[in-house]
Amino acid sequence: MLTRTFGIVLDILRPEKFQVISRFGIKYFAPPKNYDDIEIPERTRLKLFDKVPMYPSNIKPPKMQKRLRYMRGPETIHNTLQLKQYGVVARGGGRLRHEHFEMIRLQVARRLDQKKMFAIWRVDPPWQPVTKKGQGQRMGGGKGAIDHYCTPIKSDRIIFEIGGKCEYAEVHTMLRIISERLPFKAEPVSQEIMEKQAVEEKWKEENNLNKYTMKYLIQNNMQGCNTHISKYDNRWYGKYV
Repeated sequence: MLTRTFGIVLDILRPEKFQVISRFGIKYFAPPKNYDDIEIPERTRLKLFDKVPMYPSNIKPPKMQKRLRYMRGPETIHNTLQLKQYGVVARGGGRLRHEHFEMIRLQVARRLDQKKMFAIWRVDPPWQPVTKKGQGQRMGGGKGAIDHYCTPIKSDRIIFEIGGKCEYAEVHTMLRIISERLPFKAEPVSQEIMEKQAVEEKWKEENNLNKYTMKYLIQNNMQGCNTHISKYDNRWYGKYV
């Protein structure tokens, strides 16, 4: 019994048998962001767009071709955040109808904290006419009547923005729900996310070990590919449809 007790005492006295866990200490928390430079406008919600554009009484509403070039390729102007905070960016081309504008407006109105947040549009109201013939009509007889109006969207276009005295985590759910319901690929972004994506894309281009990229193949007409690809692939190297 004495030997056993002596062995237990020796085990306790060994320093390697003890595990020190720090329960108290100095903890560092980053200071909150300063939003003193942000001013909340009088109108915090998104504006209601008309379903049909207004024309003078002496002008007949004009018809228009499809003009798919308005949806192809990247957006070169409205591709950055004006407020430098949060928004939804398109990752593909498509058309926004009046129903989509209403969905965005109602979702923002329900989930936006108007005391410290506000939202702005970055796209035009529906302006492009889309014609359609009645069901069961025969071919011919001229162009059909105007069915509805839409707004063409290119890839990388900012749809709307959220600003105010808030963090990205507060608006992420709202932006995600809206981006999933749009008729084209879209994603919620913040200014930090867009800057990080730009740095990653530049790094991939500079550190790419495979020189046989899509751009290299098309520019050098490898395997005579220029006879099979479209003029849009010649312009954007397969990145945009």
